[in-house]
Amino acid sequence: MMKRHAIVRAAWDSEASVWYVEESDIPGLATESGTLEGLRQRIRDIIPDLLEDAVDLPEEIEVDIIAHAHERVRTAA
Repeated sequence: MMKRHAIVRAAWDSEASVWYVEESDIPGLATESGTLEGLRQRIRDIIPDLLEDAVDLPEEIEVDIIAHAHERVRTAA
């Protein structure tokens, strides 16, 4: 039976100005968006298509999206 829980790690690419899927428990999940909310929506839209042929597909899958970004803050001129 397929897991009813998945973890998706998202990261910010400051050069491209996009959030993207860095790592995922869902095979083939690769997408990006200019906002974290946009990425969340794209993930919700893509997962059903990626899993449509899975055996014992659960009615719902809980997805934890763990996002991280790195910033450099200038404190002096």
